[in-house]
Amino acid sequence: MSQPQQHLNSNIPVSEIFWTLVDKADKKFSKIRDLPYYQRSRHDTYFSNVFKVYTQLWKFQQENRQKLIEAGLKRWEIGEIASRIGQLYFGQYMRTSDFNYLSESYIFYEAIFTRDYFKDGLFQDVSIANKQLRFLARFLTVCLLLNRREVLQKLVDQLKVLVEECKRVFQDSDFKEWKVVVLEIGRFLKADTAFMNVRPLRYSLVLDSHPDNLPHVPVAVAKRNLKLRDAVLSSFHHNEVKFSELTIDTFRMLQSLEWEPSGSFYQSSGSKLSQNGAAGTGRVSYLQDIADPTLPANPRKAILYRPSLTHFVAVLATICEELPLDGVLLVYLSASGAGSSGAGHNESGCLNFGSRGDKGSNCIYPSDFLPFTRRPLLLVIDNENSKAFKVIAEASKGESVAMLLSPSRLPPIASDFSHSSNGSLFTMFLTAPLQSFCLLLGFSGTDIDLDLYNKAETLLSSSLNNWGMALASSDTLDPVWGQVLGDPFIRRLLLRFIFCQTVLTLYAPVYNQNEFLPTCVPSLPTLVLPPSYTYQSVILHLASIFSATKHFIFSEDVSPETISTNVDQL
Repeated sequence: MSQPQQHLNSNIPVSEIFWTLVDKADKKFSKIRDLPYYQRSRHDTYFSNVFKVYTQLWKFQQENRQKLIEAGLKRWEIGEIASRIGQLYFGQYMRTSDFNYLSESYIFYEAIFTRDYFKDGLFQDVSIANKQLRFLARFLTVCLLLNRREVLQKLVDQLKVLVEECKRVFQDSDFKEWKVVVLEIGRFLKADTAFMNVRPLRYSLVLDSHPDNLPHVPVAVAKRNLKLRDAVLSSFHHNEVKFSELTIDTFRMLQSLEWEPSGSFYQSSGSKLSQNGAAGTGRVSYLQDIADPTLPANPRKAILYRPSLTHFVAVLATICEELPLDGVLLVYLSASGAGSSGAGHNESGCLNFGSRGDKGSNCIYPSDFLPFTRRPLLLVIDNENSKAFKVIAEASKGESVAMLLSPSRLPPIASDFSHSSNGSLFTMFLTAPLQSFCLLLGFSGTDIDLDLYNKAETLLSSSLNNWGMALASSDTLDPVWGQVLGDPFIRRLLLRFIFCQTVLTLYAPVYNQNEFLPTCVPSLPTLVLPPSYTYQSVILHLASIFSATKHFIFSEDVSPETISTNVDQL
C-alpha cells in the first residue's frame, strides 16, 4: 500500500500528507540538482528515486486537487511541482541523450505555459515572478532543442513583456540579468534562422542513409567496427552567440550527433524562402514525433561551458572509464585565438577557454589529451591554431587518434558573416553543409528559391553517399578511419569535412592557399581528395544551380558547358 493511502486510512488531513510529500521531494531534488551531467550510471538510482517520489506527488495532487485548494494550495505551487518534473526530464535527456526525456520535459512545460500556473500573484510577489522567468528560460531551451519554432516566438514575446513589467512593478529589484537573457535569445534566434533548419541537423532517415545500408569497409582495412558512444562538446568565443550555457556551435554539434525522431521533418508548400527564412507558407509538421525503435541509442553527450582544464580532464577521465569496448569518444572543441603561454617545447599553442590573465588554467594543450589516447578518440578542433594538435598523433599511447582540424584562417565570405553573429563556418559545414555553401557565396534564406535549394540538396546528398562508397571500397583507407566509417554519425561528419575541404580548395578568393583549408589526420586516400575530377564536378553542379560558378576555379576539363545538360536533368 502506498504511503499516501496509509495516511488517508489514518485520518491524517490530505494537506498534511501533501506537504510531507512536497518536503520529501524537495530534499531529494536538492541532492541531485547540481550533480554533473557527465556522471551517468553511478547516479541512476538517485534519479529513479526522485522520479518515483515526484510521480507519487503529482498523482496525489491530481486526485485531491479540490481538497488541497480548499486547504490553501496555490496554483503557482502546482506549477512549481510540474516545473521540477520538467527539469528532471530535461536533466535526464542531458545525461542520457534519450530524446524521449526531452519530449516528456516539453509536455510538462507546455502544460504550465498553457494553463498559466504562475499567473496568480505574479506581480504581487517578486519570488513568483522569478519562478515564471526561470520557467520561461528553461522552456525556451527545450523548444530550441526540439525545434518548436512556432512556440519559441510566443515564449520570447512573453519573456520580453514580463521582464519589462517586472522592472516597472518591482522597482527595488534588479532585473538586469533577465534583460541579458532577452538579448541572448534574440541573438540566438537570429543566428538559428529557419534557413539553417530547412532540413534537420539531426540524422534523419528520410534524408540520410539507414545505418543498415551503409557500405562495409573490408576486414583487411578495418580490423574492428567502432561506434560513437560518447561526445564532449565545448566552445568559448568572446561575444559568441549563446543562450544559457548552450552556444550556437555546441547547439549545432549536439543535434548533428542525434537521430531525428520524427518520421518526416518539414512539409513545405512554398516555393520561396520568406523574409524571415521560413519556408514559404509551410510550417513545421511533426507527423511522427516518436523514436524509431530499430535505431540504436543516441551517443551520450557532455556539454561543457567554458571549462577549466581540471574540469575538462575530469570529464574526459570519467567518460573514458565508462566507454564501452566498441566505443569511440568524440571531442569537439571550438575556441577563438591561440595561446602559447606555458606550452611545452613540442607544443606550439593551445585552446583558451577563459580570460587571458589566468596563466593557462583554462588552456587546453595537445598534451592534455595524451592520457586518453589509450581509448579510441575523434578530435574535432575548430580554432585558428588547430594544426598544433597534429602532434597528438605522433605521441599517442595505444590508439591512433582521428582528427578533423579547421582552417587556420577564415575565407572572405560574400555575405555579412562573422562568428559573433553566425557561429563558426567550419562547424556549420560539418552540421549544415549546403547552408554553409550558400552563405559562403553570399546567399541567405531571403533570396534562395526553394525549388533550386531542394535540387541542390538532392545533388549533395547523392554525391556524399557516392563519396562514402568510394571511401569504404578504397584499399588505401587508413585503418583509423576504416574502423569508424561504419558509424553513421562519424561517416557523415567525415564526408561533410571532405565537402568543406573541396569547396575551399576551389573557392576563388583563397585558391591554392593552404591556410584556408581544413586538415584531416590521418590523411585520406588521394583518390578522394580534391582536386579530383569527380569532386570538382559536384561543386560545379552545385554552383551552377545557384548561378555562382564565378566564385570557383576549376580544372580546364571541368567546365560549365560540359555539365549544363546534367543540371537540367536533376
